[in-house]
Amino acid sequence: MQTVCLSPNGLDTYDLSAPPRRLLVGTTDGVFMLAADDAGSWRTESHVLEGHHVESLMWVPGTDDVFAGMHGSGFYRSRDGGRTWSLVPTDIGKIVFTLACVRERESMTLYAGTEPAALFRSRDGGESWHELPALRRVPSSSRWDFPPPPHIAHVKHVTADPRDSRILYVCVEQGALLKSLDGGESWIDLEYDDPTYRLNRDTHRIVFSPGNPDRIYLDGGDGIAVSEDAGQTWTRLATPAMRVAYPDQLFISPASDDTLFAVGGGTPPNIWRQTGKASTAIVRSDDRGRTWHHVGGGLPDGDQIKGNLEAATMIRWPGSFGFFAGSSDGEVFASFDEGASWQLITSALPSVSKGVHHANLLKGRALALQTGATP
Repeated sequence: MQTVCLSPNGLDTYDLSAPPRRLLVGTTDGVFMLAADDAGSWRTESHVLEGHHVESLMWVPGTDDVFAGMHGSGFYRSRDGGRTWSLVPTDIGKIVFTLACVRERESMTLYAGTEPAALFRSRDGGESWHELPALRRVPSSSRWDFPPPPHIAHVKHVTADPRDSRILYVCVEQGALLKSLDGGESWIDLEYDDPTYRLNRDTHRIVFSPGNPDRIYLDGGDGIAVSEDAGQTWTRLATPAMRVAYPDQLFISPASDDTLFAVGGGTPPNIWRQTGKASTAIVRSDDRGRTWHHVGGGLPDGDQIKGNLEAATMIRWPGSFGFFAGSSDGEVFASFDEGASWQLITSALPSVSKGVHHANLLKGRALALQTGATP
């Protein structure tokens, strides 16, 4: 059965031999397994890890192992594709914000990023985990700060240069974009001091251009930037016309390096606490981010989706690709034709939410009702 995961901060790109038939979704109340029948209709097959807020899910390629990082309740593992789970005996911590895997020679190296911001690695399939302590010693670490209480920064994203697994990039939200040339033993803080563009410290995700891995894209709190020299200098791409002011997921089409997809809110989370709506969207660029347009094809736009699209996953299979996207109101949308058309496959899940984003939206809706505004 072709299976992938959908979560705010987990592994977000999967390569399959055919379109997916099963989806694991990380929510604020555990993991839901959705399955498609022969007619293409999706149903909930199981609900596990009830009561746990899932920040990150990762199905390790080539295995039956799935890992789940929680917001406040630690780290779990399934050895049977997500059906049964057990607590991972590790001192990683209670908030496992992001998960990643990197192929090194013939095996997979696993990474876990946490809150407070720290990075852990496993080279034995997740049996043991060891911290890369140099990350905590980066000089700027004393200034790392996440705006909502308790103001503790976290590792938001981890990835490696596709040409060299020792070259790592780590996004710290909020605080830094870090680069390592030696597998995490030491770190460079990538801050470009050109007065025309200063790299924003609210970093979300790094994506490599397949055709030119020196071209890397960064999305974050001030939109999207691109570097043509592996992070030494940056150019801002996002404009008000982009429509997504707070991009959280970013993908490059397998069919063309020129085509990008960005997912996120039309306004930042501090506005959601006042309005109760994120004005979320998925947008596409066919010219490397210079211009953007809303992805339609049945996908609601703006205020038609009351919550925020908090998670997205790209699935690639021979000859085509598609997406899943999950909202803070428990909706999951899917496209199996390269983003051209979309269907709502469920609207009955708990929130799919990074941190307290779902709570921010609920507070905003309550405030809007008190003031007579329409959320």
